[in-house]
Amino acid sequence: MTDAVGSIDMPDAQDEAPESGKKTRKGGKRAKKGPLKRLALFYRQIIAELRKVVWPTRGQLTTYTTVVIIFVVIMIGLVTVIDYGLNHAAKYVFG
Repeated sequence: MTDAVGSIDMPDAQDEAPESGKKTRKGGKRAKKGPLKRLALFYRQIIAELRKVVWPTRGQLTTYTTVVIIFVVIMIGLVTVIDYGLNHAAKYVFG
């Protein structure tokens, strides 16, 4: 039976200790930066990800909003009818 990709049984090449005898530092690149630089990097990455988002046009946004409002109104009506029916059924059964 073969191991799955990413199995913990077989370490990747970059995870193995270097054979040249150099001592590796724990933490990688993050250990070099202070907390403010890491926070600034975090916010820059957030802005970069938000620029990748495909934002809806005004027409799409109006359509989506209308669909959601209509769905909510239908669900309110459905719950109201069920509540009204169960209320009358309970009054009929319990007097």
